[in-house]
Amino acid sequence: MARATNAPASRERRKKVVDLARGYRGRRSKLFRYAKDAVYKAQHWATAHRKTRKRNFRMLWQQRINAAARAQGLTYSRFMEGIKAAGIELDRKILADLAVTDEAAFTAIFNKAKAALDAKRDAAQKAA
Repeated sequence: MARATNAPASRERRKKVVDLARGYRGRRSKLFRYAKDAVYKAQHWATAHRKTRKRNFRMLWQQRINAAARAQGLTYSRFMEGIKAAGIELDRKILADLAVTDEAAFTAIFNKAKAALDAKRDAAQKAA
């Protein structure tokens, strides 16, 4: 009986990997053996860096909000506590964008948050 190699399917499978490696330098873009490792590693880091990008953006938003809040006289954590107490449901991305692009809107939100924080503090003092 003749040996069956499944050549068309094997070639197609290898071709997919080599096509994914298009643009890589040298043998990593030409030879399956090296392209396979390069593509595997690239996909691994792409997955990891998607999570890192989210983390980095959140840190950036926090820094921008902190800078704007400190310019008004509160720290980031106290400002976010005031936002929560005021019932303002804006996320950090939107708050950071307002802090950078629309200072008047951020100041209005800041004043509401500060008022809610003061009311919360007064209620705690009355209870004590």
